Amino acid sequence: MHGATTMVPAEIGARACAYRRLAFAFTPRFFVVLLLGLLWLVPAWWWPQMILMMFLWDLLAIVAFTGDLLRLPKPSELEVRRIWEEAPCIATRSKVHLAVRNFSSVPIHVTVVDETPAAFRTTPPSLALSAMPGAHTRTSYEILPKERGDTRFGRMFLRYQTSLGLAERWAAGEISQKVRVLPDLKQARRHALYLIRSRQVEMEKRRRRQRGQGREFESLRDYREGDDLRDICWTATARRHQLTTRFFEIERSQVVWVVLDAGRLLRARIRPEDTGPQLSKLDLAVNAALSLAQVASQCGDRVGLLAYGRQIQQRVAVGRSSSHLRSIVEALSQVRGEASEANHSRAARVLLTEQSRRSLVIWISDFAETPTTPDVIEYAMQMTQRHLVVFTVISQTDLNALAAATPQTTEEMYRHAAALEIAHRRDILLRGLRQRGIFAFELLPNLLASSLVNQYLEIKERNLL
Repeated sequence: MHGATTMVPAEIGARACAYRRLAFAFTPRFFVVLLLGLLWLVPAWWWPQMILMMFLWDLLAIVAFTGDLLRLPKPSELEVRRIWEEAPCIATRSKVHLAVRNFSSVPIHVTVVDETPAAFRTTPPSLALSAMPGAHTRTSYEILPKERGDTRFGRMFLRYQTSLGLAERWAAGEISQKVRVLPDLKQARRHALYLIRSRQVEMEKRRRRQRGQGREFESLRDYREGDDLRDICWTATARRHQLTTRFFEIERSQVVWVVLDAGRLLRARIRPEDTGPQLSKLDLAVNAALSLAQVASQCGDRVGLLAYGRQIQQRVAVGRSSSHLRSIVEALSQVRGEASEANHSRAARVLLTEQSRRSLVIWISDFAETPTTPDVIEYAMQMTQRHLVVFTVISQTDLNALAAATPQTTEEMYRHAAALEIAHRRDILLRGLRQRGIFAFELLPNLLASSLVNQYLEIKERNLL
């Protein structure tokens, strides 16, 4: 994606400082050495003078510990860094790199613990590395973000020893930073790559002139039999003393609005088909919106975004540049699911006010199966008076499985009947939208993005807008 590298979190580093007032400890090896002194008790059974040797042994161990502790580098002689090579995306595995630089003259063995948020890992990573004098040593760990939006990484903690391993120092590096988790950029890249490979971009950029279908002015020419009288340019006719008609071509740059419902129904979780994290319907809708924006930009269209709950959460005016696409990515990363029903009327009013010219509106939402017509259905019907609307709901896989299963018990029979009734009600509502000229679909969660992209390309190919 254009500009994706600028979304990578900044590399951050700092000199370490002592962790706690007494930032050192005895290692297990030191206690093993002390316990070895008890071996002197065996000959002391016959020669009591050997007890003095045991105390001398323990004193030697303490002296060795003190020397090892003094030999350890001070915390300020260590530098820690957190390095990002790619932007973190929801449900996408990536790596975070940690680096330790040793400015002292003593080689050390370091155990680093990075303070990661729970949305990235269930437990903070603990990594071992060896830092040679003056060297810059790196290691890495894997993350799997489960939520979009801003989150915070904390400090990096260090425990380090020399090769003798009797003493240990504790240190911490203050490298706290805010990190933004983005939608699935890789999925958007895959759809854009598919588009390029199928030569759809070339098709859209080609100057296709089809009389009577486009309304974008291209040139003037002499009137021909069969031309629409409404296309005659009377000023040019008077100037040239012969009938002159305007020649139009298909609009190359159209407006596409992606409208995203962030209400309570979109908070439902979808069971993943693989070992990935469980995502909400809203997460899948955000990923699909990003794929649409990427593909539409590649086709030369101008894309806008409207995400709403009770209030308008994010609004990005139509645009086409790479920086505009980056604005859409950042806006999508901030869309949050709300516990209440979304205000569909507010979203419809804002869009009708914002976009007066006919455009393609791709509305990703959901509705409850009630005896009355849901609000979102009514406002989608209002929208079609001015715009071409693609209305999409995400199917409930567990409900579909229940409706398709054969009941074996009385309880399963009642569940099966309820599932069939709900599915039938959803189908009736979507069928009513199609009768009003709306492209209405119920799509599987794992096919949401690809299905919407294909529907958009079909609308472009057929010049329905």
